[in-house]
Amino acid sequence: MATVTHERTFDAAGTELAGDLTLPDRAYGVVLFAHGSGSSRRSPRNRAVADHLNRLGLGTLLVDLLTHEEEVRDELTRELRFDIGFLADRLIGLVDWLVAAPETRDRTIGLFGASTGAAAALVCAAARPRPVRAIVSRGGRPDLAGPALIQVTQPTLLLVGGRDEPVLDLNEQARNAMTTRAELRVVPGATHLFEEPGALDTVAEEAATWFSTHLR
Repeated sequence: MATVTHERTFDAAGTELAGDLTLPDRAYGVVLFAHGSGSSRRSPRNRAVADHLNRLGLGTLLVDLLTHEEEVRDELTRELRFDIGFLADRLIGLVDWLVAAPETRDRTIGLFGASTGAAAALVCAAARPRPVRAIVSRGGRPDLAGPALIQVTQPTLLLVGGRDEPVLDLNEQARNAMTTRAELRVVPGATHLFEEPGALDTVAEEAATWFSTHLR
């Protein structure tokens, strides 16, 4: 399957953000990634999941949600990585870009969020219920989505490491609060970053199954 990656800038909420759009031939959907605290589009964990989705015919969009200047400031203050509304606004802008762009406007959209990026993805999904069809959270903080959590209508998969106990508790509470179809799946033996052998492979496979089911 031929796959083409376009490295370019994307306008989101009035800001130019660097990103990589990968589209396999005849991709039926595109998954927008929302990386977590202190990470970027170069995150090896998100890249591994994205590569797996690409091989199965799904497009992916990985974007740096902060500009270079913002990243430098955030390294000192750590304030922007926890500003969920700020990050969600940029994701909403990226969803709007996908809806309008000729190469992606006929494809369904999924969101894959990690850590604090998962909260921003949930807020984005609540704000864009029609174009966004499904959500996957990896080691996410859905509790940080606030009131938007119960406004989400898309099927949502929460993936958490079995040894990531504080985050597991927060995800259990979020699943119980959500009014849409929400499933919590625990990856046995995995910690927050899913660095254990086979843990990230499990995440990629679970995400691929969820998106292929809900984006077709």
